[in-house]
Amino acid sequence: MAEFFRKKKKVCYMCTGKNIDYKDVDTLKRYVNERGKILPRRITGACAEHQRHIAKQVKRARAIALLPYTK
Repeated sequence: MAEFFRKKKKVCYMCTGKNIDYKDVDTLKRYVNERGKILPRRITGACAEHQRHIAKQVKRARAIALLPYTK
C-alpha cells in the first residue's frame, strides 16, 4: 500500500508578528543561500507580500555592504 505524506505547510515568519529589517543580518541570512541568492517562496515559506519585503530588505543590506552580492 502506498501511503501519501503531505508536508506541513510552512507559516510565514512575518505573518506571525515578527518583522525583518535590513540591519538584522542574521535573520536575512535565513532567506539567502550560500552563494548569496535570495531563496524562493516555496523554500522560505513566506507569503507573496512578505517575500517581496524580504527581497527589498536583502537588496538594501547588499547596497550598504552588510550582505555580499555573491560569495
